[in-house]
Amino acid sequence: MADNFNFGIGVNRVVSILERILMSAALLLALVYIGDYISVRYRIPRSRDPYGVVPIQRYYAVTKKDGKPDFYFDQPTLQVCVHSLFPHLGFLPCWYLNRRRVQRVDI
Repeated sequence: MADNFNFGIGVNRVVSILERILMSAALLLALVYIGDYISVRYRIPRSRDPYGVVPIQRYYAVTKKDGKPDFYFDQPTLQVCVHSLFPHLGFLPCWYLNRRRVQRVDI
């Protein structure tokens, strides 16, 4: 007799509310991405340059036969970035590159 639980409308309503929340979040994320892309692509606002440059220092970690790493430092290079929340037009956002100015390459 205990096997006949009837969740009924309560569970269906919770599922419906969760579906609406997820769809609203996905729609909001899509709108933010589209607005971000439009601001970069069409230079909105016009007074702001959509591109920036960040100096990047790369170094290579080469593992020797004995298992110890050997480090080789490359000259600092300038990397083009976009002033946006998301990557656009093949460039990473400047806020992301500013936090990762030193990049390690494992070989």
